[in-house]
Amino acid sequence: MIKNILAIRNDRFGEFLLNIPAMRALKEKYPQARLSVAVNSVVSELAEAVECVDQVLVWDEVKGNLKKYKFDLCVILNPMKVAHWAVFWAGIPVRVGYDRKWGILLTHKIKDTKHLGNRHEVDCNLELVGLVGARGQSPAGTVPDFHIKVDDNLFKEFIGQNIVVIHPFTSDPVKQWPIERFVELVQRIKRELGLKVVVVGLSQRVFDEDNDIINMINKTSLVELAALLKRCSLLVSCDSGPMHLAAAVGTPVVALFRNDLPGKTAKRWGPWGKGHVVIERANLNDITVNEVFDKIRIKLWGQSPAGTVPKVSSDEAKI
Repeated sequence: MIKNILAIRNDRFGEFLLNIPAMRALKEKYPQARLSVAVNSVVSELAEAVECVDQVLVWDEVKGNLKKYKFDLCVILNPMKVAHWAVFWAGIPVRVGYDRKWGILLTHKIKDTKHLGNRHEVDCNLELVGLVGARGQSPAGTVPDFHIKVDDNLFKEFIGQNIVVIHPFTSDPVKQWPIERFVELVQRIKRELGLKVVVVGLSQRVFDEDNDIINMINKTSLVELAALLKRCSLLVSCDSGPMHLAAAVGTPVVALFRNDLPGKTAKRWGPWGKGHVVIERANLNDITVNEVFDKIRIKLWGQSPAGTVPKVSSDEAKI
């Protein structure tokens, strides 16, 4: 009988978020089992907010001593030699993962084809847990509910306002739309749409704060960022963790992607669910400020003229 489950995903928080449907599928298949997740220390607070998770472990702190937890089943969601060896050495009876990086140490495995980029990361993760009967339904085309507990007492000052969030940074330079275009875009949102803008991220300060720009760069934890994104009407971002976090709390995204990098396109890594807009080019420099601005305007107001009531619901309706 399966009573104690471990899921391992120890990289960045965007990737972690896309594993929540698979984790939920495990919990639904084994509702009486305790579900633990092992994550990067930076992700641990966010992982604590996932409703289906019973225990959060920091991977670097537990990888050498998994035996004491007496897990019955382990799913390794990002293949690593050290993880495959650790779960084998711990004597976990059911070991699930991808057939690479010492996949011979696993009891249930599939070929890793994610690099081909022919389907979404969420679908790949659901396929993996399907090896042990956890066949969660992939809600493509519907608004996702990742069941993240968000503190609704945060950012109450945003209630009733239509605020656009800008996340102008990426961890990978090849996925970066030029910062100066983000700066120009913010000015146009303020000037032509008359909306407030919140800028978020973990990087250098590139925007001067004024009455219409709220600069939150380096000022929020991940759980606070989730609450902020839930309050706002729209996020504009390149391929990034905040893009996935916005989708996870039900906030629409305008996402900027390259489509010439196998395994890194929006087909695999785009915002999950319904209602998002993806702009793709082989060269991100070919995406103009005008094009992004028009997508924002249409997303907020549809085809109606600027100055009318936006289509995106207020925060009061979203919570």
